[in-house]
Amino acid sequence: MKILVCIKQVPDMESRFRVSGAGDWFEEGDLAFRMNEYDEYAVEQAVRLKEQLGDLPEITVLSIGPDRVGEAIRKALAMGCDRGVHLQDPEASRKDPWQIASLIAAFARDQGFDLVFTGMQSQDRGSAQVGIMVAELLGYPCVSTIVGFAYDNGVITVRRELEGGTRGVVKLGMPAVVTCQLGLNVPRYPTLPNIMKAKKKEILPLATAGLSGEERRAVTLRLHRPEKRGGGVVMEGEVNDMAERLVGILKQKAVVPR
Repeated sequence: MKILVCIKQVPDMESRFRVSGAGDWFEEGDLAFRMNEYDEYAVEQAVRLKEQLGDLPEITVLSIGPDRVGEAIRKALAMGCDRGVHLQDPEASRKDPWQIASLIAAFARDQGFDLVFTGMQSQDRGSAQVGIMVAELLGYPCVSTIVGFAYDNGVITVRRELEGGTRGVVKLGMPAVVTCQLGLNVPRYPTLPNIMKAKKKEILPLATAGLSGEERRAVTLRLHRPEKRGGGVVMEGEVNDMAERLVGILKQKAVVPR
């Protein structure tokens, strides 16, 4: 069995964010980076499946981006993945989900992967589209937002989160793509021996120019912080007086008709 896990390196959400000079993304020099949280669940589930099957599957972890994404790949290798693939692209943050999915599919198409794990969404863009688009481009069945996973004799059984707090159970064969949601598992912390072993594992660098990506479908024109709002107004006094003042304020702000 061959498994592919797609991960993304994203800004740490505790970082201080500033809009870049170009106005279409963040100023990355100010940011710390980490593996996308949802992708950690994908890595963990792939490693658990490998352990279940007695180390038979080979797990490839793939990430797209500049040189710094090697740190996220190394963490996935330390968690138990076997080899890494780095699709080198310094402009990856400005590519839309269709472009990213197209690059992943172009790499994976001839590799014979039986199972592809991705995170449900990334913490920076949050489109929740890439994994599903990869499945479409590869012609694989896909189940998104999974919170439970089981494998038995070539059949995958997953539980997925649905609206209204309900959960659905889906069975599917391989090859397949699944996208992983919070609650699927508890990702392990890499141990020091595994961190040292990860340094010796292969990371294959590939130029995205050699892959057949699709044309961009969406462009980020402008990124900006929400406008700051003024403080609230605290009213005191008699109820009738406060109600009259409140109506006056609402009329002044055109919330209610004059």
